[in-house]
Amino acid sequence: MTTTEPRAYPFSEPRHLDPEPLFETLRTDQPLIRVRLPYGEPAWVASRYEDIKVVLGDPRFSRAAGQDRDEPRMRPHPSPPGSILGLDPPDHTRLRRLVMKAFTVRRVEQLRPRAQDIANGLVDAMIEHGRPVDLVDEFALPLPVTVICELLGVPYEDRVDFRVWSDAFLATTKYTPDQARVYIDRLTDYMAGLIAQRRQHPTDDLIGALVIARDEEDRLSEEELVSLSMGLLVAGHETTASQIPNFVYTLLTHPDQLDRVRADLSLVPRAVEELMRYVPLGIGGGIARYALEDVQLGGVLVKAGEPVLPALASANRDASIFPNPERLDVDRAGAPHVGFGHGPHHCLGAPLARMELQVALDTLFRRLPGLRFAGTEDGIEWKSGLSTRGPAHMPITWANPAT
Repeated sequence: MTTTEPRAYPFSEPRHLDPEPLFETLRTDQPLIRVRLPYGEPAWVASRYEDIKVVLGDPRFSRAAGQDRDEPRMRPHPSPPGSILGLDPPDHTRLRRLVMKAFTVRRVEQLRPRAQDIANGLVDAMIEHGRPVDLVDEFALPLPVTVICELLGVPYEDRVDFRVWSDAFLATTKYTPDQARVYIDRLTDYMAGLIAQRRQHPTDDLIGALVIARDEEDRLSEEELVSLSMGLLVAGHETTASQIPNFVYTLLTHPDQLDRVRADLSLVPRAVEELMRYVPLGIGGGIARYALEDVQLGGVLVKAGEPVLPALASANRDASIFPNPERLDVDRAGAPHVGFGHGPHHCLGAPLARMELQVALDTLFRRLPGLRFAGTEDGIEWKSGLSTRGPAHMPITWANPAT
């Protein structure tokens, strides 16, 4: 890289769901800038939409090239061996094909009635409990956790344990490096135990299908089997569980847009897309891609072997792509956001996440009239020490009658 001293990144301490203010300037004046994250080697961070799509989709940028490098990252531990996130095609394609049938739009739509039943049951329990209720513990977490547990074949009653272990994958400062390693090892052992059970007693869930792909078809290694199962469990609930309260919070703090959704719930699918664009879920610049050759990007020569971090939240606020990007507009149409990524690593579970978020918003605003914060938004407890943002606890209330 150049000899310019890299800038500490993230540039500022994230506050709630506020975007990083410096990106607006960088997109215009310095779309690629050298940075240093808390862990790993220096990197470039890309802030423009079109540049980020190149980094995510162009085969000149590689994930696998980072396996033998000290990758720039927010967390003390690197990605686990065998992770699908660390592969390029054709290995990435091979693993993705093993599970993609479970996450097609058609298959996910078949799951919608079950997700709706779960959401209704959770709201029933909330109403029976009485106001106020913690939206996170009583709705946002159990909805995607139940869905992914049933899809994979993971016992729901183990959720307390694997929730703690899952946080270790996302921890920046919540746990010490030694604590995080212990929890990740426990989750690894837990998934290995579920896989061993499938070998004794075959099942027709997704883990059972992956065991068959391993044992009878030799389509993935044992390490890949365990890592893929873990990744599906963690990714299958964590981001959606964060985005449900994030989306509710954002709508409650934008009353004009909330009124639009309440008046016409058919807007929920479009609102979910706009909220995916608007809400900056992650902290940091995403997962690094390594240049396999010299590439001109954003007016800068990225040399072969240099890592680039795609700042997805910045891309989603790029005024050259999204008119009035700082405005939340649930009627917005046009260019697609990159909230689920782009290219080969576009989020495998995006159809499932979309469906769950649609079910969540529709159910909450349909069944809990006048849903609002219990008290003020200052009473919300926000997550800390994790690489994802969102409320840890969010008390809500509503008007009578709830149905």
